[in-house]
Amino acid sequence: MRALFTAATGMEAQQLRIDTVANNLANVTTTGFKRARANFQDLFYDTIQAPGAESASGATLPTGIQVGHGVRLGSMGRVYTQGDRTNTGRNLDFSVDGEGFFQLQQPGGETVYTRDGSFQVNRDGTVVNSQGLEMVPAIQIPSDAIQITILADGTVSVLTGQSSVPTEVGQIELARFVNPAGLRAAGGNLLLATEASGDPETGAADADGFGGISQGFLESSNVNIAEELVEMILAQRAFEVSSRVIQAGDEMLRTASQLQR
Repeated sequence: MRALFTAATGMEAQQLRIDTVANNLANVTTTGFKRARANFQDLFYDTIQAPGAESASGATLPTGIQVGHGVRLGSMGRVYTQGDRTNTGRNLDFSVDGEGFFQLQQPGGETVYTRDGSFQVNRDGTVVNSQGLEMVPAIQIPSDAIQITILADGTVSVLTGQSSVPTEVGQIELARFVNPAGLRAAGGNLLLATEASGDPETGAADADGFGGISQGFLESSNVNIAEELVEMILAQRAFEVSSRVIQAGDEMLRTASQLQR
C-alpha cells in the first residue's frame, strides 16, 4: 500500500519543519540571527495513464492518472530581512542598517562573515569579536583612547587624553553576496562563503548599496515568535494527519487480510 510509505515521508518532512522552527525559536535572542525556512518538494510519480493519451474509443484523455510518492526536503534557506535595532550604548556595538556583513579573520587566515556587531578590544588593542577573531581590515585602538566614534560610513576615530582633536584609526569594510542564502552557517554567528553564495564583494559602508553602520546598536534576530508558533501548530497538525493515514492504511490491510481467510 503506497499510502503507508507516502504518509511516512510526510511525517519525516513535518519533523524537519518542527526542527527548523525549534532552532528559530531557540535563537530568538541571538544577535544578528536570520530565521531559516524549510522548503519541500513532491517526490516522483507512478504514471498509470499519461495525460493526453488515447482512450479505448480513440478519444484524447484530458487528464492522466499519476500517483505520488510523498514529499522530501528540497532546500533550507535563510531569510535575510532586517532585524530590529537594540540600543546598547556601547561604543563597540555596531549594527548594519541594510545590506552587508562584517568580516572576520579566523586563525588559519580564512575570512568569515557575520551580522553580529558585538565587538571588543583585545590586549593588543585590536578590535575583535567575542571569540577573539579580528575584524578585516584590522583596526587598532590606542591604549590611551578615551572616546571611540564610528560614522555611518565605517570611519573609526578616537580621542586620546593627549589630544583634543579626534584621530582616524581605520575604516570598517562590509561584504555582500549575490546570493546570501547560499552562505553556510558555521555556528557562533559566523557564515562561510560557498559556490552557491558567490564571491564576496567588499566596500565601504553607506555607499554603493551597502548599509550604513550605527554605533551603540545591535541588530536583533529577525525571528517573529507569532509566525513561528503558527508554523509549529501547522507542522504538528500535518504530522498528526500523516500518522492517521498510516493508521487508516493499517486498518485497511487488516480488513483485507481477514477477508482472505
